[in-house]
Amino acid sequence: MPIFATTYRYAADSTEARDTTRPEHRAYLAELTDAGRLVVSGPYEGEPAGALLVFDAESQEAAQRLTDADPFVQEGLVAEVTVREWTTASGRLASQF
Repeated sequence: MPIFATTYRYAADSTEARDTTRPEHRAYLAELTDAGRLVVSGPYEGEPAGALLVFDAESQEAAQRLTDADPFVQEGLVAEVTVREWTTASGRLASQF
């Protein structure tokens, strides 16, 4: 299955709301991990606040649907989302994809 890199840029005023919604967000990501859909995810350090999520999905549309179902996205806490197919080429983890 193709791999998709999704980047989030969080809404500037969303820190408190993200803290409140984070348990739902993490539960959703755990479900995706258990289903074999989420490869890895985590926040970026520093500003602007954002995150990277890497999905194993059938298509860009399927990866977008997984992204759209994230509680952070549904609550309007993400100002910008980018979903792009990603091809690994080299590095320690390249053979894992």
